[in-house]
Amino acid sequence: MLGALVFSHASRAILTRHDLQRFPADSLFDRIARVLCEAECLPRKELFESWELARRTRRRFRGGRIVDLACGHGLVAHLMLLLDDTSEVAIAADARLPASAPQVAEALVRAWPRLGQRVELRSARIQDVALAPADVVVAAHACGALTDEIITRAIDARARLAVLPCCHDKARGDAGGLEGWLDPALAIDATRAARLRAHGYRVYTQTISREISPKNRLLLAEPLQG
Repeated sequence: MLGALVFSHASRAILTRHDLQRFPADSLFDRIARVLCEAECLPRKELFESWELARRTRRRFRGGRIVDLACGHGLVAHLMLLLDDTSEVAIAADARLPASAPQVAEALVRAWPRLGQRVELRSARIQDVALAPADVVVAAHACGALTDEIITRAIDARARLAVLPCCHDKARGDAGGLEGWLDPALAIDATRAARLRAHGYRVYTQTISREISPKNRLLLAEPLQG
């Protein structure tokens, strides 16, 4: 009975109107959560992951076009604009865009009309989205090699980057020879950070709460000036 009352932030259960009372505050996060509870189409985990990625990225990177790759419902793209209006537009792209992604976008635009016409939902592969140096590339849980592909695209464009890797391919991922010292997934992420540094990026590392996901390492990077 007690377990049934636990509200896990890591759950993939859909947020519903029954969850509204869990977000009573007037904070931006609670207001967003209530809108998404009313929409009844977003997995709970996606809300908490997207918020943590967006708010931590905005503390570091301002302005620029937002490019949300492997975007799921595109929530990160919307949150980035809500948190910082100096970004005029965003693209949210996924090769398998969920059917409910437009529903999430419509709910957020109704609540915050200033988002209207500013976020483009695009059914597209990562390699088909053109990037520019002013972009801020974000990805919440791009699985396995998708994270490496996103890092490559950001490096090629000299764009700023924030990724929350997941589903590490321990058999084929590049662990940089560190797997004898480190957990293989951590070795892969450390090698990703080293790769960015080798390509002239300043790297920042953080973690989100393990209550949201055990795959909680956030990697941020920006090109060095000059």
